[in-house]
Amino acid sequence: MPIPRVPSRWVYDLIVRAFSFLVGIFFREIKVHGATRVPCEGSVILVAAPHANQFVDSVILMDILLTLNRRVSWLMAEKSFSRPFIGNLATSIGALPVSRAMDVAQPASGTILLPDATSNPQLLKGIGTNFTSSEFRPGCSFYLPTINGESHKLEIAEIRGPDIIILKTAPTSKDAFFQLTGKRDFTEREIPGFCGSKFKVAPHIDQTTMYEAVFNSLRNAGCIGIFPEGGSHDRTSLLPLKAGIAIMALGALAQNIPVSLVPVGLTYYSAHKFRSRAVVEFGDAVPVDPGLVEDFKIGKKRDAVHGLMSAISRSLAAVTLSAPDYDTLMLIQIARRLYLTGLTGNDESSSQALLFKTKLNKRLLLGYTKHSSNADVISIKRKLRSYVASLAALGLTDNQLTSITTDHTHFPVLFLLPRLLYRTSKFVILAILTLPGLTLFTPIFLITSRISRRKRAEALAESSVKIHGHDVMATWKILVATGLAPLFYTIYVTGILFLHNHNHLYGYFNDVGRIKIALSSYAILLFITYASLMFGEQGVDLLKSLYPLVLSLGPRSYRTINTLKEDRRILVLEVKEMVHRFGSELFPDCEDIQKWKGRGPRSLYAKISPNVDLEDLGGLDEFS
Repeated sequence: MPIPRVPSRWVYDLIVRAFSFLVGIFFREIKVHGATRVPCEGSVILVAAPHANQFVDSVILMDILLTLNRRVSWLMAEKSFSRPFIGNLATSIGALPVSRAMDVAQPASGTILLPDATSNPQLLKGIGTNFTSSEFRPGCSFYLPTINGESHKLEIAEIRGPDIIILKTAPTSKDAFFQLTGKRDFTEREIPGFCGSKFKVAPHIDQTTMYEAVFNSLRNAGCIGIFPEGGSHDRTSLLPLKAGIAIMALGALAQNIPVSLVPVGLTYYSAHKFRSRAVVEFGDAVPVDPGLVEDFKIGKKRDAVHGLMSAISRSLAAVTLSAPDYDTLMLIQIARRLYLTGLTGNDESSSQALLFKTKLNKRLLLGYTKHSSNADVISIKRKLRSYVASLAALGLTDNQLTSITTDHTHFPVLFLLPRLLYRTSKFVILAILTLPGLTLFTPIFLITSRISRRKRAEALAESSVKIHGHDVMATWKILVATGLAPLFYTIYVTGILFLHNHNHLYGYFNDVGRIKIALSSYAILLFITYASLMFGEQGVDLLKSLYPLVLSLGPRSYRTINTLKEDRRILVLEVKEMVHRFGSELFPDCEDIQKWKGRGPRSLYAKISPNVDLEDLGGLDEFS
């Protein structure tokens, strides 16, 4: 495929502003940190991860960089250029197509296995194969069937016959080892009659044209954007990074093209949900060792690329939140909420708090990763899980639990019923104000939801790395709603004009022309859309606060809530003590336990940390 022509600035700006407006409607808040770390002049390669929201990721970053007067040419999968509308947009913003082997892989006949995984793990044997045919060449790739959400890749180094191949590197994944041997590890016995695994084969892809386009852009002080994971996904950790980013940077530097590698991390809070939040954090430029450039020049490309990829991985780790699994991520989130309890100025709804809690999530995750085998950390993890299970049993979130006032133990109804009636009345009013927009645009919501779910299913079927397919939903919700809204506006305006022609809208607009009626109708529909969005958002937030109030009116559930809040109070202190005990080892600016002297009951500190000198703790009898 030919490289798209660089678009004019006004076309690029118009497209970016239009889609950033739509993305701004979808998200309640997008907090940006460190954008000034992107050089305003000179060549830049933007390294973004995780790629958790398909095309939305690039729109957010293009809008941010446009405020710095920088226009980005994104590297995009070539198959996306063949999609209707998406391909036209990609061409219009100057995206560069990248051919990916996984996109052109085709099922091959026969099966493959490792006949001697112990002494010769690079020797691959085929059953019912013909490796001497034209579809197999050194440099081609094999893809194993998807297992545990991933399809493992094998590269051909040498072909020694119709059923024997030498691989470039031996499989290292346990799943790939199992698929090719039938064993979980080397100690298991051979499975009688094991006949290997089916596979797909992909040809070697020549990326010369793509690299030349990248170098040409950088030579002209351009800005290249790349998601080095290779594709969008919805995992809680980064996928293995592709080496192409290092080849681009080292190749440019070897040609004496000065280039800055700027890492950027994207953190989403429920990325696929309407009116969710996001944090974008730019890191310091990745330092490139001049020795790596020299190694690249003299032919030691593998070592040079490996060295730079390590530096890129470290830089991305500093700006991204990468958990080993979803359960761990949720525990980190609840630990962060508990840790922030009682801190002065802790308003999680503020923009600054959104950025701060993202940073705190990273620190907590790093601390957990380092000390996950510690007995005290394991104990805290067990208690957090128990607390979360107790919340789930009541149908509450931690935020809802803390919103319940338990000061009035004897007469909760007397104090809580007026608050419940006030919030219910306010919710009803907001619901009435939202009703016109909800009525008009329910068809759009239903169609958008249906199409986004279908696209998610298609993406899951095609991908070897997605778990739920949430990474494609926001993109399709925005695209479908963008197309349907003007269509339904036009249908409604057409109906209004029909009534105007028929009876001048029941005689109320006898002297008003059709053009004025049409323009006024479009304006009113836009206003209703915006008003419904604002009222609906407030109404949903209010609705979430009603259930805890209703729950706390029952005497039995009220006592249960009181008990759970007391458990939470103790857990808060335990989490804070644990964070400050281990945090000072990892972060010089972390508070240590000395800051907590005199701020808690002696017995509780003795229970939590027996090694603490009780005489030094001070003497408050109540926790504050």
